[in-house]
Amino acid sequence: MQWSVRINEAYQRLRDPLRRAAYLCELAGTAVNAENNTAMPTAFLMQQMQWREELDESKDLSRLEALADQVGRVRREVLKACEQAIDQTKDYGQAVAQVRSLMFIERFASEVDARIDACHDASEAPVGGQ
Repeated sequence: MQWSVRINEAYQRLRDPLRRAAYLCELAGTAVNAENNTAMPTAFLMQQMQWREELDESKDLSRLEALADQVGRVRREVLKACEQAIDQTKDYGQAVAQVRSLMFIERFASEVDARIDACHDASEAPVGGQ
């Protein structure tokens, strides 16, 4: 039973690109320490603020979907940079920075997805209370 649990945990870790990258960094001796190290580059923080404002101002589905697409593109770029740092240059310090960025991006993307789901739910609500 314990082995089955461990195998499932390992599978979940390796299946998720963010968790896999964090694990590979830890294996190389460079821990992510996201809970203790919250410093981020200014440009990244500015982008996060801009996205947050866009999310707060977005009232229609098309704007939310455009924001989700933009966040998805940046996520793919950061994943690619993380992959390069781990697989090609073996720069685990840079990989950790990318992992920490991905953590922010993933959290924000889930907020955008939740807002999109809420818009879908609101549009499917019965008219006239029926």
